[in-house]
Amino acid sequence: MAAPESQLADEDDQRGADDPAIRLRGIPSQVSEARGLVTTVLGRDHPLYDDVVLLTSELATNAILHTRSGAGGSFTVTVISSETAVRVLVTDAGSDGPPCVCRTSPQSTSGRGLPLIEALSHRWGFTRQDGSTTVWFELLQERVPAGAAL
Repeated sequence: MAAPESQLADEDDQRGADDPAIRLRGIPSQVSEARGLVTTVLGRDHPLYDDVVLLTSELATNAILHTRSGAGGSFTVTVISSETAVRVLVTDAGSDGPPCVCRTSPQSTSGRGLPLIEALSHRWGFTRQDGSTTVWFELLQERVPAGAAL
C-alpha cells in the first residue's frame, strides 16, 4: 500500500528520454494501446504483469475521463522496468484540480481507480506542471530467498 507522503513525486519519478513511451489520443479505444505498451515492455510472463496492466488501464482511463486529454487531446504512457520494480507514468493534458483519491459508495459505477492504485502499488504519486499532470505508480518485485518457507 502506498504511504500518504508518496502522493507527491520525487525527482526520480520523472521519465528519462530513453524510457519506452507512447503518445495516445484521448479516446477510450486507446486504453488497449496503453496495455499493449506494458505487454511489449514486460511480456506476459513477468510476475507483475497482471497488476501493471490493471493499474495502467486505470490511469489511462482516468486521463481520458477526467482531464483535457479526453476532450480532443492526448496522453503519454511510459513504462520503466528494472530487476526490482516497474514504474508506469501517465501524463495527461491536465485538469482544473489535482487527482483525487475520493471514496465512493458501493453503488457507484466509477471512482475506484486511484483507490485501487493506492491499494495495490508500493508507491504512487503525481506532479502537476505546465498545464499537464503526471500520475505514476510503482510495483516492487519482491523476491523470496531460496529455501524460505512459504
